Amino acid sequence: MNVAVMGAGKLGELVLAGLLRSGRPVEQVLATARRPERAAELAERYGIRPVSNEAAVARADVLVVGVKPQDAGKLLDEVGAKVTADKLVVSLCAGLPTSFFAERLPAGVPVVRVMTNTPALVDQAMSVLSPGAHAGEEHLTAAEEIFRPIGRTLRVPEHQQDAVTALSGSGPAYLYLVVEAMIEAGVLLGLPRTVAHDLAVQTAVGSAVMLRDSGEHPAKLRESVTSPAGTTAAALRELEAGGVRASFLNALEAARDRAREIAASTR
Repeated sequence: MNVAVMGAGKLGELVLAGLLRSGRPVEQVLATARRPERAAELAERYGIRPVSNEAAVARADVLVVGVKPQDAGKLLDEVGAKVTADKLVVSLCAGLPTSFFAERLPAGVPVVRVMTNTPALVDQAMSVLSPGAHAGEEHLTAAEEIFRPIGRTLRVPEHQQDAVTALSGSGPAYLYLVVEAMIEAGVLLGLPRTVAHDLAVQTAVGSAVMLRDSGEHPAKLRESVTSPAGTTAAALRELEAGGVRASFLNALEAARDRAREIAASTR
């Protein structure tokens, strides 16, 4: 099965690299790039041969659309009519529903919408899939085969994808901000920056692994660290007074609403 990453930007490159790390032969992986220098960079880095959008459509069985959402319409105007129903289109375009593609592709072309995230770089992505009107079990399975080597996969109804974008698609940035703040606080408290960095990063990694592997609710794990009238309780009181929960809720709502705005602007 040949896979073409159409628009191999940052996110598309993560998928491309994951395909190759998973053992897929390089001759089965195609990529397109808008700028010639970007195409040359991908060729040098991964040993692939960049192709035109037309060649990608002709040669690939799966077309992974990794262009920016605002550029997806232009791409489909260029090559959409040449996509046949025996191919699978996988969209990485945040905010764009599968109906956006269905309106611009020949009848019957299966589309699977996927929201993944940047931990794909270390094979720890969370990739969430939703089928379009013409996508069946075989298409979801084919898409999962592409994304499973770079992390976990999950299926949800498409109407939940904007919330997925807000939570896990943008989520790494929130966690990086928290770790950044912890490092700065450590420096303020007198720790060398390198020490503060190592403490914060390993604490984040260890806590994430415990969350994943223990199966416990986050509240229970938090309570296990929080002694009555102790240091952690004092710190958590300040975070709650600062409205950290409400701030996260507002942040995720803003991200979800922005995903909806992007979709609306492309119609």
